[in-house]
Amino acid sequence: MDAGDALLLARAQFGLNIAFHILFPTISIALAWYLIGFRVKYARTQDPQWLATYHLWVKIFALTFAMGVVSGITMSFQFGTNWPGYMLKVGNIAGPLLGYEVLTAFFLEATFLGVMLFGMERVSSRVHIFSSVMVAAGTTLSAFWILALNSWMHTPQGHVMDGSALIAGDWAQVIFNPSFPYRFTHMMLASGLTASFLVAGLSAWRLLKAPQDPGALKTLRAGVLVAAIIAPLQVFVGDLHGLNTLEHQPAKIAAVEAIWNTQKGVPLVLFAIPNEETKRNDFAIEVPKLASFVLKHDLDAELQGLDAFAPDHPPVAPVFFAFRLMVGVGMLMLALAWFGAWWMRKRTPPGWLLWAFAGMTFSGWIATLSGWLVTEIGRQPWLVTGILRTEDALGRVPDAALGASFAGYLLVYGVMLVAYVVVLTHLAREGAQP
Repeated sequence: MDAGDALLLARAQFGLNIAFHILFPTISIALAWYLIGFRVKYARTQDPQWLATYHLWVKIFALTFAMGVVSGITMSFQFGTNWPGYMLKVGNIAGPLLGYEVLTAFFLEATFLGVMLFGMERVSSRVHIFSSVMVAAGTTLSAFWILALNSWMHTPQGHVMDGSALIAGDWAQVIFNPSFPYRFTHMMLASGLTASFLVAGLSAWRLLKAPQDPGALKTLRAGVLVAAIIAPLQVFVGDLHGLNTLEHQPAKIAAVEAIWNTQKGVPLVLFAIPNEETKRNDFAIEVPKLASFVLKHDLDAELQGLDAFAPDHPPVAPVFFAFRLMVGVGMLMLALAWFGAWWMRKRTPPGWLLWAFAGMTFSGWIATLSGWLVTEIGRQPWLVTGILRTEDALGRVPDAALGASFAGYLLVYGVMLVAYVVVLTHLAREGAQP
């Protein structure tokens, strides 16, 4: 294998690790706040059904949290093995941010997680609720630090050169870089949608088996209502995030919209097959001038094409299709959440609606992974935009070792994912037991 093969294998291995890892924090961040709601409901009403609901979902949270921790630790080793150039170049910035995540968020979670999981009968109700709030705050704070680092890699600022490495000149600028507010908000809403459809979907699974289960009906309605509120907010924030990306990473937007040449009055490509060789879109279905209007609110506005960034622009096809998959799933989630919320105002959900929500249980994962592909592939060929190329951070791990470890990760993660889904659906079918 040549250097290109090694780079591809290393990228695929890290992509597999982070794709597997992100599945679980995407659920646990928002699910922790759901648990607070369930716990407070029980404290106020003393309804044993809410207590049973809390115990069911705290099991799901604990399993999800553990999966996230294990996969996150595994992923971190690759910085030293596969990507040593990354830490050599920007480790003085990445290291402290990752350290802050451990020292603040992870320690906060670890301190109160045991009380939340096992201390309900040992501490007062207020202390137990406080512990649950601290765990939820820890999950959110963890996302804060990780997304601060990830956003800085996309839109770096606040750094200075110290020899051949970077150091932080202004930590406030490093953390609150231009894309961070949009990326963090977008991710928090994505977590809310993912957890909401998980709650609604697993509750629907239970109701298909036990239609008279009052606890499952309550959690179904809670998940659908929260999703109906969050989904339009996500559309709004996503638009703002796109405009921010156009300002700071125009090459990514050019790839997302498959704009090959700089022009005015750019059409919005609904579907096409981007052709890298001919620099055109085959079988394109377009709406004239709509891309210019959406991105610059002017039908005749000029948008930069990929020709303006050649040869340093991302691969078009993966970014183009991933973005449309993300938007398509998001619109489906919005439509189903709104319809479900309207239907269930005064009526119980029929079987076909339960099947619809059950089928969308893990739809948040599809949208999140699609968005992650847009974000990370759209940054290429840069690992840190304008500072460090991906190929320059690659280590010297033998190709055979990369291939073998990639196959091992793929096998283990596949088994773990199947086991996780099986356990969740089993718990859902058994339902909350008072």
